[in-house]
Amino acid sequence: MSFIFKILDLLFPPKCVFCAKVLNKSDDGWCDKCTESLPYTDNLGKQDGDVFDFCVSPLYYTGTVRRSLLRYKFKNASYYSSTYRKVLADCIRELRDNNSSDAAYDIISWVPLSKKRERKRGYDQAMLLANETAFELGDVAVETLKKAIDVQPQSELGDKAERSVNNKGAYVVSDSELISGKRILLIDDIVTTGSTFDECARVLLSSGAKSVICATLARGE
Repeated sequence: MSFIFKILDLLFPPKCVFCAKVLNKSDDGWCDKCTESLPYTDNLGKQDGDVFDFCVSPLYYTGTVRRSLLRYKFKNASYYSSTYRKVLADCIRELRDNNSSDAAYDIISWVPLSKKRERKRGYDQAMLLANETAFELGDVAVETLKKAIDVQPQSELGDKAERSVNNKGAYVVSDSELISGKRILLIDDIVTTGSTFDECARVLLSSGAKSVICATLARGE
């Protein structure tokens, strides 16, 4: 088997998930150059929500990060999640270390795709990222929401008001007993206006959740 893996490495050498440069054996999913030059956010990229408490993001959605996430979502690069998890888990650990009470959570979950969109894409990228990140944190992610309506993609819309209207009623709680009195950490790949998180938080809180904080790999500048 080791011989087969060596042949595969020659034919399909592992590449940096961000810049696509061929990696050295010692590299862990991304290259040294990207480790130093990625667009890291200040203050964990923390932004407040109207309904959710806040969201943290280690990176800005620009340059190599944007191109990487587009490959992840639309070019079948689902395996990127096993590298992304390290960046996002580090961000969540730092949040917990610096804000122990505000950062407390009982459940890790994700913003789901509609079944139609998941069938077309072949996977739910937020679910993969949540599962991988939870594993990195020594935890497990569980489903708390379903997307009942396949609405227009948020990326095709303009301001926050328009995005909020688009998402209204799109999500339903999977199990209200599971979330009752619980603090939820909700994970997605990207946050821009926060309207999707606000709608998810509204549904979770109205069904008995105690609080909702959020985390994404990247945020809009």
